[in-house]
Amino acid sequence: MAENKTKPTEVSVDDFINAVESPKKREDAFALKKMMEEITGEEATMWGPSIIGFGSYHYKYATGHEGDAPIVGFSPRKTALSLYLLSCEQQDFEPLLENLGKYKRAVACLYANKLSDLNEGILRELIAKSYAVTKAKYHSA
Repeated sequence: MAENKTKPTEVSVDDFINAVESPKKREDAFALKKMMEEITGEEATMWGPSIIGFGSYHYKYATGHEGDAPIVGFSPRKTALSLYLLSCEQQDFEPLLENLGKYKRAVACLYANKLSDLNEGILRELIAKSYAVTKAKYHSA
């Protein structure tokens, strides 16, 4: 079975963010880091080469594949800010998502060009709810 490549590392989150090419993406990344630390009470950790995660949970699929992942996180990618909010797939998040602002969505990811495209109050609520739901679901420590 393939080993999960996205694991916590010792790489400095601030060093990673400071290496982001776009000044605006760097600014947004530092703002998201601060926001997620405040909301989750967790310290930012690099997961793999490009994901900034907060907290962790252990998952196991019916196929037997298992691993660890951040409870919430983000990555300042060249094309967009990728927000990893696993529990956004929950039905009760729809009213929040409808008022979030300008973004694209995948199953457990939201993609925004810049932080100012999103309603900060709604984003904070989504992060808090996603963190709480995922942590409760996987009984994270």
